[in-house]
Amino acid sequence: MIKLNKFLKVIFHFINLLLILFYLYPGSLSGYILYNDLTKQPQVTGDFFYISSNHFYAFAILSIFGVLAYQNKKKYFFLVKYLFLLSIILELFHYIVPNRMFQLSDLLGNFLGVLVIYILYNIKKKYV
Repeated sequence: MIKLNKFLKVIFHFINLLLILFYLYPGSLSGYILYNDLTKQPQVTGDFFYISSNHFYAFAILSIFGVLAYQNKKKYFFLVKYLFLLSIILELFHYIVPNRMFQLSDLLGNFLGVLVIYILYNIKKKYV
């Protein structure tokens, strides 16, 4: 169990670092990797109303690994605060990163990705 927890922490920190890199890079790294085009952004699925699905998925995956790795109460609450702040701060950085722009739909996707996992984990903890 200890090895699994350490593995989950490594995965969480790796995804976290990767997400920050992709967010702060001036252009679309995933577009460059997939299409050899920094201006083209791949779309996993269509957006949900006015919420970016790509951003929702990215922050939901990061949140899942974070919650699994840091279920300790004290660290869990720090993690949740960190994830919400990260979801806001990274999108705000798009105001200053060249070739990137702030979008409310992306911010909502980030925030809801964290919120949904937070709610699901608390429901699981309460009833299971």
